[in-house]
Order: sequence, then structure tokens, then C-alpha cells
Amino acid sequence: MLWSGVTTAILLRSRGTEGEVRVAITTRPSAPGGGASGVPAGPAGRSTAWAEGVERLRAAATTEPGRLRIIGAVLAALVLLFGLVAVWEVSGRVTAAQDVVGRSQPLSADAASIYRSLADADTASSSGFLAGAQEPREVRQRYEKDMANASRLLVNAAASTGAGGESRKEIALLGEQLPRYTGLIEQARANNRQGLPLGGAYLRYANEQMSTVLLPAAQRLYEAETGRLYTDYDEARGWPLAATGAGLLALAALVWAQRRDFLRTNRVFNHGLLAATAATAVVLLWLTVGQTLARSGLGEARADGQESLKVLNDARIASLQARANENLTLIARGAVLAEDKKSDKYDVDYAKNMRQLDAGLARALELADDASGRDPVSKAVAGVAQWKQRHAAARETDVRGDYDLALPQVIGGKGRTDSSGASFDTVDASLEQAVAHEQKQFTAAARGGLGALGGLVTGSAALAAVGAGAALLGIGRRLSEYR
Repeated sequence: MLWSGVTTAILLRSRGTEGEVRVAITTRPSAPGGGASGVPAGPAGRSTAWAEGVERLRAAATTEPGRLRIIGAVLAALVLLFGLVAVWEVSGRVTAAQDVVGRSQPLSADAASIYRSLADADTASSSGFLAGAQEPREVRQRYEKDMANASRLLVNAAASTGAGGESRKEIALLGEQLPRYTGLIEQARANNRQGLPLGGAYLRYANEQMSTVLLPAAQRLYEAETGRLYTDYDEARGWPLAATGAGLLALAALVWAQRRDFLRTNRVFNHGLLAATAATAVVLLWLTVGQTLARSGLGEARADGQESLKVLNDARIASLQARANENLTLIARGAVLAEDKKSDKYDVDYAKNMRQLDAGLARALELADDASGRDPVSKAVAGVAQWKQRHAAARETDVRGDYDLALPQVIGGKGRTDSSGASFDTVDASLEQAVAHEQKQFTAAARGGLGALGGLVTGSAALAAVGAGAALLGIGRRLSEYR
């Protein structure tokens, strides 16, 4: 019931006395939904737990011991929050750096090796075909080694947890088409041993399958894995902004608490708060230095290692394709024309590949940062120049109609070192040496970047716990003075 200011007169009669005592009781209006004071009430007229907690906190804040307890709790919470955020962010960057070193870069390198193995197998098959019915053993072994290497790397890539989505699609396509290619090569070889011209047609069809199906799939696989590698790079090199902000906030709160303590007690140091400040500062400094070194190492691995590897791999692939097209120029003998319907298709493709090779080697020289990296690239450049001269001479001989003389100028022979094939071998060996050097540089730089984050996760957690405990001890020391 709501009372609106009703005054009630109560008559009291006392036994044995005369008279009356008139007492007037006035009731105040009650607030809707609450008690007389208007404060919300819980069941049975009692206040809620939240309201009681707020009231106690308000009462505690009016006394110095209460304020110290609140400050201690806040300081410990901020230091612990800093430690948790640092552990969370650093753990993510350590995982990404580990993936760069142990997963995504090896997968990218394997994808490049798959491409090179397929291109080299195609080159070896055409070289063996040109040698005639008696295919040289070393050429046959090179082809078989390339195919075995490509098959092994495909199995490894399929089994890798990192190869998903687009990568698995390309791996499946390569696994399906590779047996078809090898079947065409065997049919070409069988017909060639019998002296049948049909062998050349099978070889050209196999080369078309390689150029239009297998190599594009291998290229897409390489690009997908390289893209995954760059994503891991970015994650590993990202600055831990949340941890840095939490650390600065915790430091600022600790400095404020010590200044407040000094102003109230005129004491310069509070050992507990000083220890908490030191622990927080160490974690923040460690985080800053470690992440800076990690970014530097991973940046060096990408700029001086991975970028050079990509350029060198592209150059080596261009050289392999150029060599295959050079061989097919002799095999086709003008049977396949380019888009202009006048030029030999394979000779046009050879010229295009050589331009790509020249551009790649020029870029590789720019990226090489030491003599061990520049020397093999310079040797490859000299080999390409020699290759072009020998190819031009062989091509001129073939155009004149002297196929028998042009053939050894391309594939060489026993004791002959002036063929274009010998120049190609020099270029390929030099590029392989350059790739090995850049891979070594990448691994060293990437591992250095990962090592800079070593121990930071465990150290951040331990020091944050120590800092929070020290802050509570420092405030507890002050509280003991009030007992």
C-alpha cells in the first residue's frame, strides 16, 4: 500500500491516571518499488549483493587501508594482464617463425624442385630422343632421377598438413597427369628405337602435355606455397601492439603508485613496488629487443634469401625450357609453326625463354650480396652468352639443310665440348650452385630471427607473476603500518 502523508492520532489511556496523551504519528510517502530512502531493495527488504559490494567498496575507498588494497589489486591485475597478452602475442609469432623455417619455406622449395624436376625430365627426354635409337645411359638416368624426385616430392607435399585447398588440387592434378606423360615418353622411345617417325609425334605430344598441363600446375603449386610462406612472414614480423600497450600501462600505474607513496610517506623506495616495476620493465625491454631482432632476421631471410631463391628458380626453369625447345626444334624439323604461320614454334619459344633467362640473371646479380652469391651467377651469364653463339651456329647449319652436322652442334658427343648442350650444362650447374648458396643464407637468417624470440614466452609469464606478487607485497608492507 502507498501512503501519501497520512497523520493518525492515537489516544492512549493510562490506568490510574486521568487525562489523555495524544500522540501524532506522521508517515512519509514511500517511493515506488523501494523503501523509505528510495534505494532498491531485494527480497524481504534487503539490498542486493551488487549494491552491498558497491557500498563496501565506497566505504573502503574513504580510508587509506581500503585505498591501498584497491591500488594493490589493480597493480597486480595490470602486471598479470601484461604478462598474459605478451605470452599470447609472442606465442603466435614464434609459431609463425617456426612455420617459416620448418614448414612453409621447405614446402615452397619443394614446389620449386617439382617444377625443375619436371622441366629437366622433359629436357632429358628430348636429348635422349635426339641421340637416336641408342639413348645414352647418363641421359636416361637423368630422366629417371627427375621423375622419381618429382614423384617423391609430390607424395611429401600431399602428406604435409600445410598443403591444403588450392595446393591439394594441384597435387592431385599432377599425380593424375604424370603417369600419362611418362607413358607418352615410353611410346616415343619405343618408336624411336625402331626408327619410326611416329616417335617424334609422341614426343611432341608429351612436350605439349608438359607445357600446357604439368608445368602450369607445378607453377600454381609453387605460387600457392610461396604465398603461404609470405603470410607466415607477415605474422611472424608483426609488432605485438597489444602487449606493448599493456606493458606501458602497467609501468605507468606502478610509477604513479610509487609517487603517491612517496608524497604520503616521504619514503623514496618501496621495495615491492620497485621490484614489480623492474620485472615489468625487463619484460617490456625483452619483448621490444627480441621482436626487433626477429623482424630483422626474418626480413633479411626474405630479402636476401627467399627473393633471390625465387629469381634463381625462375631463371633455372627458363634455361630448362629453353633447352627443351632447342632440342624440339631439331626433332620437329619445322613441322610445328608459330602463330605467324612462318616461324618454327620451338625456335620462337627458345628465344622467349632466353630473354627470360637474361632478365632473371640480371636481377639475381642485383640481389647477390656477397662474392659466393655473385660468382656462380656471373659464370651462368658467361655460359648463356656462349650458349647463344653455339645455338645460332647450329641453327644456321640446320636451316641450310645439314641436319647431321647440326645435331652434334646441339647435343655434343664423345670428347666434344663445343656444343650448345655443354653450355647449357655450365649454366644449369652454376644456377644450382647459386640456389644452394641462397638457401643456406635463408636458413641461417630465418633461424637467427626465430632464435631472437627464444625463451620470451616462458620469461614473460614468469616475470609477470613475480611482478604481480611483488606489487602485492609492496602494498602489504604499507598496510601493515596501519595494524
